[in-house]
Amino acid sequence: MFKQIAWNTFKKTGNINTFMEFKQLKELEEKIEEEKNGNNKDKRNYIS
Repeated sequence: MFKQIAWNTFKKTGNINTFMEFKQLKELEEKIEEEKNGNNKDKRNYIS
């Protein structure tokens, strides 16, 4: 979904920076989600 929004925005504005910002935002969101899911499991293993 982000990729489509970014692509449509780029097509309308012609500004590659907008596309790259959307791409970075998506990557950041994915990293946060991975850390949220992965690190919680890891922390429980260390505590046990």
